[in-house]
Amino acid sequence: MATPLAARPSAGHGRSRGGRLRARRITGLAGLLGLLVVVSALSLAYGAHAVPLDAVWRALTDPAGGEHDIIVRSLRGPRTVVGILAGIALGVGGALMQGHTRNPIADPGLLGVNQGAAFAIVLAVVVFGVQGIHGFIWFGFAGALVAAVVVFLLGAVGGRGSTPVTLALAGAAVSALLYGLISAIVLGNQQGMETYRFWHVGSIAGRDFAVAGQIAPFLVVGLLLALANTPGLNALALGEDVATALGRDVRRTRILGILAITLLVGAAVSACGPIAFVGLIVPHLARAVTGPDYRWLVPFAGLIGAILLLAADVLARLVSADRLEVGIMLAIVGAPVFIVLVRRKGLARL
Repeated sequence: MATPLAARPSAGHGRSRGGRLRARRITGLAGLLGLLVVVSALSLAYGAHAVPLDAVWRALTDPAGGEHDIIVRSLRGPRTVVGILAGIALGVGGALMQGHTRNPIADPGLLGVNQGAAFAIVLAVVVFGVQGIHGFIWFGFAGALVAAVVVFLLGAVGGRGSTPVTLALAGAAVSALLYGLISAIVLGNQQGMETYRFWHVGSIAGRDFAVAGQIAPFLVVGLLLALANTPGLNALALGEDVATALGRDVRRTRILGILAITLLVGAAVSACGPIAFVGLIVPHLARAVTGPDYRWLVPFAGLIGAILLLAADVLARLVSADRLEVGIMLAIVGAPVFIVLVRRKGLARL
């Protein structure tokens, strides 16, 4: 018997539903941008010495060289900018990493980026005598890039190309090897041990605008590659065979994604150290709002990552008057949040 006309789903109903979803996503992006502005203002205002918000505004728009102007423009301004850049990079890198490995508990460090940067920085300090963040940031980025390339090549051994499983195994092996080499070097060198210890905690304190300028070009290129990678990731989510049938070059999509992850996370890690939990938690928070569409998931993850990192840094300053680094605070707060997230909603299937 024919279905009554009133009971049939109409094309207009589908368009209306799609329009509501798009409107919700756009509203969400606008809300996150507003929240990022608020958190950035708090980052400029609060710390060991609180600065009134009106004084923050004057320092940004009409500085007179007073104490508040110096605090905002020379200390907290660079720290806030670096925090935003690192948060965006780690959030987007985490979303790409989970998408490419089809692993809901993957983070960007799975490619060996963290240990690659650490090994290069230790070599720079111990072997070449490099001092200061401006000197060894380039070594850290180069080490992250080399480690990621090695992991990708090892994952592709056998002629069948890299797969989520081979990438994870190769990343774990390379990270373990580099960690052993780092330990062997720093245990016999006090200066290397101190540099590695403070860098490895994960911090955005003590960074200036020069550091932000050093990493910004790589982050811009990485973000452009990440956005270009989103259609391919949507296809890969359906399975490699389906993606191939849809005309996607799986190998090219993987290379593009891994290059984006390396640029984003390598730059952030070399400047700030391996800040934990941002790349792990943020994609799940973003996915709860956007769904599985990576065209929306990637920008949401970037904004949420920046907000989360800055908020944790402000909280660390309020709790310990600048003696607690953001990497430690994120580990303290992030672990319980992730456990609650898993218990309430479970991990999304990727």
